[in-house]
Amino acid sequence: MIQRERYLSRIRPFIGSDLVKVLTGIRRSGKSVMLELIKEELQKTGVSSSQFISLNFENMSNAHLCTARALHEEILRRAAEIPGKVCLFFDEIQEVASWEKCINSFRVELDCDIYITGSNAKLLSGELATYLAGRYVEFVIYPFSFGEFIALYRTVFPQADTRQCFDRYLTMGGMPYLANLRYEEAASRQYLRDLFNSVELKDIVKRNGIRDVDMLERILAYITANIGTTFSSTAISKYLKSEGRSVSPETVLNYIRACTDAFLFYQVKRQDLQGKKILTVNEKYYVADHGVREAVFGGNRKDINLVLENMVYLELLRRGYTVTVGKLGEREIDFVCQRQGEKCYVQVAYLLATEETVQREFGVYDHVRDNFPKYVVTLDEFDMSRNGIRHYNLRDFLLEPEWH
Repeated sequence: MIQRERYLSRIRPFIGSDLVKVLTGIRRSGKSVMLELIKEELQKTGVSSSQFISLNFENMSNAHLCTARALHEEILRRAAEIPGKVCLFFDEIQEVASWEKCINSFRVELDCDIYITGSNAKLLSGELATYLAGRYVEFVIYPFSFGEFIALYRTVFPQADTRQCFDRYLTMGGMPYLANLRYEEAASRQYLRDLFNSVELKDIVKRNGIRDVDMLERILAYITANIGTTFSSTAISKYLKSEGRSVSPETVLNYIRACTDAFLFYQVKRQDLQGKKILTVNEKYYVADHGVREAVFGGNRKDINLVLENMVYLELLRRGYTVTVGKLGEREIDFVCQRQGEKCYVQVAYLLATEETVQREFGVYDHVRDNFPKYVVTLDEFDMSRNGIRHYNLRDFLLEPEWH
């Protein structure tokens, strides 16, 4: 089991506190394993496993507990038999109707430490804000980073060097379960397709009551093909009209929102670096796992520029950065990254193969008048750093504990 220390280091300060710990993220990204890692942490502090109550609401044997009242009664009954503090672990809590009332009630009635997971961003909106305002902390769990992928891949293929690992990561992505399939290509592809279908059906179609599944699939295909590309809901609407399907930009926006709520895509807003304001049109989207993109739609090697950008974007999120696209007149900086007073800029390209490409990737920083770190990240093997701008090989960038 990969320790996922980057997440644990953030969760650890809250272990044992009365705040509800909420783990969110795309289905099968490793949230359940994080609960197991948290249990291990608790046991290290002297908490006995006899104090744990764990329920996974995707397990049919717990279907009778999927209402707030039934769950409330069951937990109070079990907790009465446990001396001392009770540790509650609820996996995929969104399957429980009115779960917010239930969780809040446990906080009031029991001496407990609560951990919940869910596969929908709306978990933390609406009613929950009322019931648990200021009483929860959220941690988004992403698929494996390149570093985590290597650690697990080498348990199957111990001789694999970093380049070989990267080649597999490029097409397979970071879904944790692939190690159980020993990264066998056909089985892995099938698993990722099934995962995509599960997210589409359970977390998008069913949860949002979407009737026009064909329209949703066309929008999914469009965004997946155009990750990292600036476009608007109006552009998608026009594209679909050319395909013989008429749909309003507003409907397109609602469908995209349903996809981002399911953590299938992440929206990145554009920021005018000169006017220092967030722009409200033409966002970019990145997919939660580029391996899913390859399995369902293909083309990761053909679209390698976009896929490398996707990898870097997800790595920035894993490290706790808030990310926007920087607009400077007619030019754009791929990522403007901020974290607790820190700031950095990142440009991503496949290769600096021509002088024109070098000028484009480094030159975009010419008008950025500050002293925050600026990076150009590519797959080139030679260091081309210049003018105070640091050039990184992309594999090294993803593996570097801290960027300099």
